[in-house]
Amino acid sequence: MKAAVVRQWGGPERLGVEPVPDPVPRAGEVVVELRARSVNRRDVILRQRGCGLELPKILGMDGAGMRCDTGEEVVIYPCLNWGDNRAGPGSHFAIVGDATDGTYAELVAVPESVLYPKPPKLSWEEAAALPCAALTAYRALFTRARVMAGETVLVLGAGGDVSTFAVMFAAAADAEVYVTSSSPSKIRAVQKIGAKGGVLHTDPDWPQQVRELTSGGADVIISGSGSMVTGALDCVKVGGRIAVFGPCGGRMAMINVPALFLGQVSILGSNLGSPDDFGEMLVFVRRNDIRPVIDRVYPLSEISRAHSYFESQVRVGKVVVTTPA
Repeated sequence: MKAAVVRQWGGPERLGVEPVPDPVPRAGEVVVELRARSVNRRDVILRQRGCGLELPKILGMDGAGMRCDTGEEVVIYPCLNWGDNRAGPGSHFAIVGDATDGTYAELVAVPESVLYPKPPKLSWEEAAALPCAALTAYRALFTRARVMAGETVLVLGAGGDVSTFAVMFAAAADAEVYVTSSSPSKIRAVQKIGAKGGVLHTDPDWPQQVRELTSGGADVIISGSGSMVTGALDCVKVGGRIAVFGPCGGRMAMINVPALFLGQVSILGSNLGSPDDFGEMLVFVRRNDIRPVIDRVYPLSEISRAHSYFESQVRVGKVVVTTPA
């Protein structure tokens, strides 16, 4: 088979597509012929820094394809060994593409337990966009923040992978959705998928603008930025919830502790999700006819270009990499 192999950590050019041996499944594993996979920020970070992984490395945590043993069309749950506690992963937790070879290949061997039926209405590209980003958005919104119909949801950083799904999911749940972004064009783009409006978080006064736009603040705020938690506390309603799923834009935040306890605010950590979250997310996608937003599609032979485009920060939605049937 062919795979995108990293032999030295660094820029997108370090992804070289080359022939490698086909995977040999171990007990309990299944080989999947991948039709598509999508790029995630985690893939980029690992490609740049390695983060303790050994070279050479085949990255990739998202994928959709056909089981080689049965021909069933499947999508891959990206977590390994989550465990039995839905509240959080166990001590042996890992991610596809970390402890194992990942999905940047024509074939991948994964435990049978991480294979779920592909939503029938979705294309390969759309199905491959789901695993990491849609799972993260679903858990943050519904398992952690428990968004309800009629509530006001603010999604910080419109246009990103998780934030785009968060807008669609919250709107499908009959919440009133607003966003922040660094770009007016991204705000306009997400208004087409359910957002009612937004503000530019490049303006230091953005929390006040959110309060005005939402008539008093948001019930729930979804953030992939640690540093924006400070501003989020200034525009969340009394008793509101702030779900934080990542550290983009800054790992540290200054917390106004009186605003936290006097406002009865809950700050919730959330990342990826349990097998139950993944299964429920797929049902939610089917029932609400969610169609993932695909910004660009590249063939596996051009995966370095896909990474370069992903890092340009101009996208809205997912960057997907395909292999021909």
